[in-house]
Amino acid sequence: MILGIAAGLVFGVVGGLLISRYLGGKHLANAQRQADQLLKKAVKDGEHHKREMLSEVKEEIFEMKQETENEIKERRGELQRSERRLEQKEENLERKLDKVGRREEDLKNKLDSAEKRLQEIESLKQDQLVKLEEVAQLNRDDARDILMKDVEEKAQHSLGLLVKDLEEKARREASRKAREVIVTAIQRCAVEYSSDVSVSVVNLPSDEMKGRIIGREGRNIRAFETETGVDLIVDDTPEAVTISCFDPVRREIARLALERLVTDGRIHPARIEELIQKATEEVEESIMEAGDQCLLDLGVKHMHTDLIRLIGSLRYRYSYGQNALQHSMEVAHISGIIAAELGADEELARRAGLLHDIGKAVDHKIEGPHAVIGADLAKRYNESPEIINAIGSHHEDMEVQSIYDVIVAAADAISAARPGARRESLDAYVKRLEKLETLAKSFKGVSKAFAIQAGREVRVMVAPNVSDEGVIAKLAFDIAKKIEEEMKYPGQIKVTAIKEFRSVEYAK
Repeated sequence: MILGIAAGLVFGVVGGLLISRYLGGKHLANAQRQADQLLKKAVKDGEHHKREMLSEVKEEIFEMKQETENEIKERRGELQRSERRLEQKEENLERKLDKVGRREEDLKNKLDSAEKRLQEIESLKQDQLVKLEEVAQLNRDDARDILMKDVEEKAQHSLGLLVKDLEEKARREASRKAREVIVTAIQRCAVEYSSDVSVSVVNLPSDEMKGRIIGREGRNIRAFETETGVDLIVDDTPEAVTISCFDPVRREIARLALERLVTDGRIHPARIEELIQKATEEVEESIMEAGDQCLLDLGVKHMHTDLIRLIGSLRYRYSYGQNALQHSMEVAHISGIIAAELGADEELARRAGLLHDIGKAVDHKIEGPHAVIGADLAKRYNESPEIINAIGSHHEDMEVQSIYDVIVAAADAISAARPGARRESLDAYVKRLEKLETLAKSFKGVSKAFAIQAGREVRVMVAPNVSDEGVIAKLAFDIAKKIEEEMKYPGQIKVTAIKEFRSVEYAK
């Protein structure tokens, strides 16, 4: 039985193995067939996809080829058109060159013909001149002198009448408007002036104070002059000493410090240094206040601090007895009024007028005309080109470029030339009058000349043999022109030419 069971088990195992092998082989065969089918299908699909891709690539290549060919055709067409245009231009140029060549030949022929004609005319002219000299019994120089003299007399007469007529018309047209503008500017601006020179006088309570100012062996006066940079003159003037310096700010500092030393009574080097330092601070503060107040009064904005200080320092600067700061303010006012009348920028004109003499604040330190120095200062502190040129041209040191140059120059002349604005030394006054009279007498036909009204008018007495009114008018015009060219003067000078006839008889 055990054997039967063992045999059954063996048979069962063997049978199971056989059955499993059979079934596994069958499944493997099925899997192999399915794999072969899938592979065939994949190969078939790949071939189909490959054919589709090749077809698409061929279509794209064909399209690109067509586009390239079309583009090449267009470029060829453009090149052909360009070639045709160039050929046409070449043909046109050739035709034009031919025309130019023909014209040059024509011009050359005409020039040759003209030269021949000129030679013929010149020879005919010479023949006619010879015949005229034979007929008139005069040579060419004598005939020319007679003709020129006759023409000159007629031209002088006509020119004198024309000048007189033009002057009258110009006065009628321009005098009214100019008078309105200038008179309006002067009437609307009234500024008081005080006069000063390059020295200041300090009054003392007694002459004993002079010794204290000088100090032992002159130590006080040396310390004072060293600290202030001025010359302190102690002379025989009773109860007064004189401070001399070309720098007005230093002179003011010295004057203020010396007055305080005299009042305080304690005069020694240490005290001198202390009071000079305080005076310097006060003067600098007053300079800045004066500059700021000036800008505020004129309505001028946004100016560099250094320029404001220079404007304030003009408070201590004088020209011919006229205060430079007050003069600058007056010029600014007048410039603004004139600019308003002419329709220009009023604020710009006031600014230019205020800065026109800014060079006088430093002209004792820098060589050159104050107008050029002022223009350089304005340029350094970034002022506008109109203002720079107005400053530089108000005394003709630079070329006039804008209306503001003329406005500032006119306002400066008005401020300086109005009665009482400036003082003139006696020597300069006499020399100016003498030069006026000498210049007027240098003209032919003038018997006497008189400078009157402080040199504002020249009266010319014309010789009796000059009877033509036109000649007299021309004489006055020529004298005025020569005065303008050779003399420097404020305002204007009137030239009056007078011809007087007198007949005197005596009853016996």
